[in-house]
Amino acid sequence: MFEIGDNIVYPMQGAGVIESIIEKEIQGDVQQYFVIRLMIKKMEVMIPISRMDQSKIRLVVNSQTLEDVLQIFHNGQSDLSLPYKERFKMNTEKMRTGSIKDGAEVVRDLMRIDKEKSLNSSEKQMLGNAKKILISELELIKGITETQAKELLLQN
Repeated sequence: MFEIGDNIVYPMQGAGVIESIIEKEIQGDVQQYFVIRLMIKKMEVMIPISRMDQSKIRLVVNSQTLEDVLQIFHNGQSDLSLPYKERFKMNTEKMRTGSIKDGAEVVRDLMRIDKEKSLNSSEKQMLGNAKKILISELELIKGITETQAKELLLQN
């Protein structure tokens, strides 16, 4: 189970820190909630502790896993032959997993496609969101700023 102070990733939302546990009554139901401060937009969310398993929230990865992911990000192969609809569906499924590896692959592949031809609006939005989520996790793992995390992705 998670504890106050843990660095976590909330799939589709980004990385954050568990700041506190509060008890709240909503519609007569008293539950305990984790209060999580997300890096993106400095937003706070409350997740019922009883629903943490379904939320797919996970701890941020360790430095070694991050290095492996960055290696794949910079040097991995991309399948640029998939039609838009298949690619969008596959990338959406990858983002829902909450895996840093899957998210990094989505960012890498969409950035590569965007260099060759302009992405459509749906994929541009997906790329923007996926980048923000990946960058927010990099910030927490490395203890760096958003700008430094962006630079880390651009290194080759």
